[in-house]
Amino acid sequence: MSLKHIFTKNAPGAPIPGLFSQGVRTGPFLWTQGTPGALPDGTMVQGTIQNRTRQIIKNLEAVLAAEEMSLKDVVKATIYIKNFDENFPLVNQQVWEEMMPEPRPTRTSLGVAQLPAGGTDVEIEFVAYKA
Repeated sequence: MSLKHIFTKNAPGAPIPGLFSQGVRTGPFLWTQGTPGALPDGTMVQGTIQNRTRQIIKNLEAVLAAEEMSLKDVVKATIYIKNFDENFPLVNQQVWEEMMPEPRPTRTSLGVAQLPAGGTDVEIEFVAYKA
């Protein structure tokens, strides 16, 4: 089975090709990078964690769309959250339930001390499946 590395200009805050892929497709599966809430110019969304989480999901939708997938094809999500006790309810109840279609994918949410993208307090990665 071959690997297809995904790079789309439609995902705001796209990484520099060569450093890492926005996604990797192998067969019916697509794995995305851990994605922060960056705008098209690469700057982090200001304001609330909810604003950054909404932007992350939009960014990930663009990566999925590059492979003719959608949020309905997501089978697993991993969410990394700083200040977990304070921020988890904001991500979970105010954004996740609003933006992710039912039935929702499996998910792991982790509290972390630090994230690599400066200025972010949340990062999400997806695994999607489409035969």
